Amino acid sequence: MFKNKEEFKQAFLEKLHTLYGECLDEASDLDKYNALGSMIRDHIAKYWTQTNKQYRKKEVKQVYYFSMEFLLGRLLGANLINLSAKKMCEEALKELGIDLNLLENIEPDAGLGNGGLGRLAACFLDSLASLSLPGHGCGIRYKYGFFEQRIVDGYQVELPDNWLRDGNVWEIRKADNAVEVRFYGNVRVEEQDGRTVFIHENYEPIIAVPYDTPIIGYERNTVNTLRLWSAEPAIKDFDFSSFSRGDYVKAVEYRSAVESISQILYPDESHYKGRELRLKQQYFFVSAGLQCIVRRYKKYHGSLKCFHKKIAIHVNDTHPVLAIPELMRILIDEEGMGWDEAWDITVKTISYTNHTILTEALEKWPVDMFRNLLPRIYMIVHEINERFCRELWNKYPGDWDRIHKMAIIADGQVKMAHLAIVGSHSINGVSKIHTEILKNQEMKNFYEVYPHKFNNKTNGVTHRRWLLKANPALANLISETIGANWIKYPIDLISLEKYRNDTAFLDKLAQIKQRNKAQLAKYIKDKYNISVDLHSIFDVQVKRMHAYKRQLLNVLHIMDLYNRLRENPDLDIVPRTFIFGAKASPSYVQAKTTIKLINTLASMINNDKRIKDKIKVIFLENYRVTLAEMIFPAADLSEQISTAGKEASGTGNMKFMMNGAVTIGTMDGANIEICEVVGRDNIFIFGLTAEEVANYYHNGGYCSWDVYAKDSRVKTVVDQLVNGFFPVAGEEFRVLYDDLTHNNDPFFVLKDFASYADTQLEVDKTFRDKYKWQKMSLVNIAHSGKFSSDRTITEYATQIWNIKPEIITNP
Repeated sequence: MFKNKEEFKQAFLEKLHTLYGECLDEASDLDKYNALGSMIRDHIAKYWTQTNKQYRKKEVKQVYYFSMEFLLGRLLGANLINLSAKKMCEEALKELGIDLNLLENIEPDAGLGNGGLGRLAACFLDSLASLSLPGHGCGIRYKYGFFEQRIVDGYQVELPDNWLRDGNVWEIRKADNAVEVRFYGNVRVEEQDGRTVFIHENYEPIIAVPYDTPIIGYERNTVNTLRLWSAEPAIKDFDFSSFSRGDYVKAVEYRSAVESISQILYPDESHYKGRELRLKQQYFFVSAGLQCIVRRYKKYHGSLKCFHKKIAIHVNDTHPVLAIPELMRILIDEEGMGWDEAWDITVKTISYTNHTILTEALEKWPVDMFRNLLPRIYMIVHEINERFCRELWNKYPGDWDRIHKMAIIADGQVKMAHLAIVGSHSINGVSKIHTEILKNQEMKNFYEVYPHKFNNKTNGVTHRRWLLKANPALANLISETIGANWIKYPIDLISLEKYRNDTAFLDKLAQIKQRNKAQLAKYIKDKYNISVDLHSIFDVQVKRMHAYKRQLLNVLHIMDLYNRLRENPDLDIVPRTFIFGAKASPSYVQAKTTIKLINTLASMINNDKRIKDKIKVIFLENYRVTLAEMIFPAADLSEQISTAGKEASGTGNMKFMMNGAVTIGTMDGANIEICEVVGRDNIFIFGLTAEEVANYYHNGGYCSWDVYAKDSRVKTVVDQLVNGFFPVAGEEFRVLYDDLTHNNDPFFVLKDFASYADTQLEVDKTFRDKYKWQKMSLVNIAHSGKFSSDRTITEYATQIWNIKPEIITNP
């Protein structure tokens, strides 16, 4: 990046003076951060320009990854690592009296996502650039993101996440690339020159303005682009005549409605306006993204007849599936193509990843809402549905029930997963078991029609963020032991296997884990004034709060352990620190009640002197990427305890694994593949299998009352939810009690309780054997290379997108 520290320091001081007219002594820490970020971005810009120039000149095929979320985390440290400049930067700034860590901590986490879906997208962007693959992201520039979580009296309170308050040094506004997106109105159909044309009238125009962020590859010249769209009114100013006619209020309402599109991630869907806003968001960024891609393509290639040969569009879950009818609209209405030609290009261009089998996430939209908001798009979807149903009729004549179940539009709803399958050339699951469930259960009818479309791409995460950046001490030990090649080729971590019986190496691993635990413990002490035992098992469950992820199973086990300690404070157990981190959707009552339960239990346990500090419970508020980077390296035990068959993959399990945590989990999602590579001796597996769960569902479920009546431990902890055991007003946890009993425990929490509790005893026993535990930890690190997003992206590139590496030359 710079030849030496002196050159770096001079460039930094000049940038500080240019931006703020200040000398070093007068500058604030924020000024210093912005100056450093701006200096780095300027350096990146040369390679960014060269990357785009070379892509155009060589006419390489490029992929655009459409996603509602991109959970990037902080970029300063990551960019310095990818530029191989962190050490020099750190030393140069130190000579100027500046702490790089302090500047890194000024940067807010970009509020562009909520959980695994968004972080996966961010890992994929990192891998695309680090593998020199031509691939970009497309999403929404949320002003406030999801929300900032605060815990007040044990309750989750949602505050605006104003992450853009001080600007964003990494982005560049590209107003000249703005496009118009149209909502509402009506469509007039005419015959012109022998062809039918569709004219969208009386629509509400919205301007989509792109903000571009450079995505840097690790030790590569490749700089790809994350383009995020912001919604702005088509009319900037109000004139006095409008005001005098009484239109001012209407104009203000229009401006407010427009700006709400890029205001927050996932608006409240408990009412009509909230659902409509979410549908608006989805079409907004899809239409803006496609219009921009098409415009650029036409500028350099002219006709769109070979569009699919140079462009791949990937939709991350059902949120961006409107890309299918929107591309059809552009090809038919704006380019004059016939239906068959446009459909062939669209299907060959678009591919789809399914991330869940949960009904709630397989989006459906009311026909009336869809048709009113997107009249032309609805016409196209209706035509796709008509043609698809005729295809089904020819294949299954007279089988109305099958056709009805598979229809894109049925029962007054537009089914987005069905549209995704019909309108794309590839449908992939994100773990082996997930893909098999899609093919043989949830989407079996579609698989029988389109078997060639379905494939698996097991998720992965980037080691550069989650090991090299998050756990530098472990990364350095690995590089000193097997060389640094694993950073570019994570599969090389398997070379660590030869050290599994090397006690000196295992001791070094243990020392690093202990330092990481001390760092997290200090954070907990400073923020919550709770002291935790560094020699306790750090038992961690951090992920989105949801019933199927079964944080409640974890809590019930802690309650049972607490009961036993109250009966016998001298109970022989390894001290345990239970750590939770999760956000609950603001309208998800059960999830928010579970957060309150965790915090209420934590208050009781952490203040009960009778149990001699043998267990502690910590809820870390506002879980986010930066906090996760501290948690994963400190964890001993990784809780991956979803109901078997419900977690499509999981990626937290991979991040824990590469940092040496041992998994306790069900045979679900990627846990199965982790188990396959590390062996049953290096993972703790419990509970029902996905097949057993499916059999129960098909036969009406199991009787949770039977477990409740027969297992005294279960009866005790379940009753404690409602019998006054907890110091809360009324029956605050009744909703959880009813779900376990009267609703027959839909996620098998009670059914798996005994197996889970028994396996936790095995965890306790194993942890006492220091070298056995460290050996298990090492085996997990060594085999984590298989779960690198570099491997996943290579599979997407070669098997779905048909894109190839393009080595960028020096500018």
